[in-house]
Amino acid sequence: MKSLRDAAVGDTIKVVKLHGEGPVKRRIMDMGITKGVEIYIRKVAPLGDPIEVTVRGYELSIRKADAEMIEVE
Repeated sequence: MKSLRDAAVGDTIKVVKLHGEGPVKRRIMDMGITKGVEIYIRKVAPLGDPIEVTVRGYELSIRKADAEMIEVE
């Protein structure tokens, strides 16, 4: 399983599945990250947290812990 956390800067990846439960999964979905959406990895902070991505035409910063719950291809 490859997660969003494993993606490199400049990659465009597609969401396969969201892991996690309850409010955490709901919050990720509310940010626009759902199955089938494409995500462009814009940059990663020097210590690796957070990850800045472009989803559905807007920029979003995601913590590493949340990025690990997003399975991509």
